[in-house]
This record gives sequence, structure tokens and C-alpha cells, in this order.
Amino acid sequence: MDYSLAALKLLCSQLKQVGEVASQNSFTLGGLLFQRVWLQGVLVSVSDTGSLLLDDGTGLIELSLTGEFRQRSWQLGMYVMVVGGYVARAGELPMIKIHKIVDLSSSPDREAMWYLEVIEAYKMFYQPLVEEFT
Repeated sequence: MDYSLAALKLLCSQLKQVGEVASQNSFTLGGLLFQRVWLQGVLVSVSDTGSLLLDDGTGLIELSLTGEFRQRSWQLGMYVMVVGGYVARAGELPMIKIHKIVDLSSSPDREAMWYLEVIEAYKMFYQPLVEEFT
């Protein structure tokens, strides 16, 4: 994992537009090269196997938990922030191999603020590069 590449703040719907760069083990969104993503949403499925489903309002993504994250008590309806390696899988939901997951359920207006953050990041940083390569 190349940690010099930023984790992009995205929505699940935007992940449908990414392309894979197999030679660099990474993905592109327009001209943005990335390996990790940063998403927020509601847990809609929780399993004992270390797999969760997150719904961000625009789509679903599977979360793969390892190590200490499996030991925590994750519950349906929790609003969480996740950062991790993006994995595109043919015929299956995309997945994030979690590096960081935080329960934000107690934060008021968290979901509305997240959408504003994603819009701001896109307009300020991502859009110029995306438009340059489309």
C-alpha cells in the first residue's frame, strides 16, 4: 500500500466511475490515482466473520475487518467513518479493507456534513483533474 497516495473522500456511487491500474495496484478517478478511500455511512449488515455492509445513501460497500476491529461490537444502524484499501470485485460489491473505522453515531448532523465535505473535496481538488482526463 502506497501511503503517499491520499485516501479520497468519495461516495459509493462515485466508485462506479473508477478505472483499475493493474501495473500500479491502484485505481483512477479521472486523473486521480488512489488505493484508499474514505467513506461514511450506516451499517446495514453485521456478521461474526469480520464483514460488514455500509450504506452511504448512494450505494453499498462491503467492509472487511481485521485484527482489533473484529473484537469491537458493531451494530446495525451505527453511523461510521471508514478508511481503507479499495478492492474492486467483478460480480460482487466493492470492498474496503479497513485501516480505520470510527463510530460517529453520537455526532449530530454527521451525515449532512459528510455530503458537504465530499462535495467540497470534489469541487476543490478532484474535479479539475477529472475534467482534464475526460
